[in-house]
Amino acid sequence: MSDIDAPIIAVRGLGKTYATGFTALHDVDLDIRRGEIFALLGPNGAGKTTLISIVCGIVNATSGSVRVDGYDIIDDYRAARTLIGLVPQELTTDAFETPWNALSFSRGLFGKPPAPAHIEQVLKDLSLWNRKDSRIMTLSGGMKRRLLIAKALSHEPRILFLDEPTAGVDVELRRDMWQLVRKLRSDGVTIILTTHYIDEAEEMADRIGIINKGELVLVEQKSELMRKLGRKQLTLQLHEPLREIPPALAGYGLELADHGNELTYTYEGAGDRSPIVPLLEALDDAGIRLRDLRTTQSSLEDIFVSLVREAR
Repeated sequence: MSDIDAPIIAVRGLGKTYATGFTALHDVDLDIRRGEIFALLGPNGAGKTTLISIVCGIVNATSGSVRVDGYDIIDDYRAARTLIGLVPQELTTDAFETPWNALSFSRGLFGKPPAPAHIEQVLKDLSLWNRKDSRIMTLSGGMKRRLLIAKALSHEPRILFLDEPTAGVDVELRRDMWQLVRKLRSDGVTIILTTHYIDEAEEMADRIGIINKGELVLVEQKSELMRKLGRKQLTLQLHEPLREIPPALAGYGLELADHGNELTYTYEGAGDRSPIVPLLEALDDAGIRLRDLRTTQSSLEDIFVSLVREAR
């Protein structure tokens, strides 16, 4: 059914208006590439969970279509759904069940034959093997979060949705999950991640989509997004402090800092360092000697905040 070059998820003209009249999604088009890690960022209420819920068959769209590896999520529901694993935000588990039984049951729901070796490996990968026979109610919050991921992997999906997977877990566990996500990607699993942790997207994602008020503001390769939208700042440490910026340098938008001991120069991060060369020449012509210089670049968080602010 699938074409190896075709997107593994193809969303076309997707819209969702709830009975209250609230429109959560507006005409969304999105392709997810096979084997990538795609991070979907957006403020609360932006439409992230609604989009995921429609693709996973939990919420019905008002308009548009979604195909998963070529299968329409309405006409070919079973085939499409079997390909998908979902880790929801909510910690919804049967408190009296055990992790082993929960995974075995979840696998059976998708019509997959028993596979004790697979379930054992998933539990070990998520550091739950030593609690496989414990009642879920006795697990910590972090263990329950990992159990949700284990359940989503029980039927060996080729696509994994992680909806705020590390919300409320400690830094060490977050890094363990990142390591697991990388392993899954190396095994050919396509991963779609929503997160409030910008560093998570910056660390993990191949591509980034930003959604705001139900509209996709931008979809871009992470490295390209950083290159095109990341502002860079050059800090120049001076040999002697300046009281004011010389008129000859007025066109560069320089700012004095550290009681006149530093000059800062901000420029667009378009991958071109040429703006710095004429600035350094102008500083030399003005008789300003430098002790040191350093550059910094805006983070993905800076870019995200800027884009969402512009979209308001």
